[in-house]
Amino acid sequence: MFLSDIDIKKEVKRKTITIEPFDETRLQPASYDIVLGNNFLVNDAHTSTFIDPANKVFPKTHDVRVPDGEAFVLHPGVSILGYSKDYFGSDHYLIEVNGKSSLARIGLLVHNSAALINPGHFLHVALELCNLNNVPIILRPGMAIAQLTFSPLSSPPKQNYKENGRYSKNNVAGYIPPKIIKKK
Repeated sequence: MFLSDIDIKKEVKRKTITIEPFDETRLQPASYDIVLGNNFLVNDAHTSTFIDPANKVFPKTHDVRVPDGEAFVLHPGVSILGYSKDYFGSDHYLIEVNGKSSLARIGLLVHNSAALINPGHFLHVALELCNLNNVPIILRPGMAIAQLTFSPLSSPPKQNYKENGRYSKNNVAGYIPPKIIKKK
């Protein structure tokens, strides 16, 4: 069962769901649209020969910050991390991040596998953006990029993300090298 627009709004007001900033115009009948933020994490393909997660071999990366009103060009076959401008989470609901059909139709994936946000996890979600098209896709900060659905739990969880030791304010920890190369 998923919350309806009426229930999402009610739970935000009750503070059992956090969405900052909350914009009622982004409510859909059973979801909430989130928008793309300004930060992207890009692999340095020219210096990375392979990725071997089992042996903790990850590519070198760099951060790209795109100002509001400007564009990020996502080339065909390229996979990057982008982040939501929205900060969200809940101690009471399971949240699922889903792609928007309008973007899927042009070949943009917004997540490869990390769609679930466990109770207790509050974050600017990392989006696994990949262009499956054969032409570049323009990404702009502030564009609607994904939608959230909220599912009630059958009972309160015995543990939540904050308390079980897996919580981190850095939601890319474990997926990239500990030292990110910054480009200005």
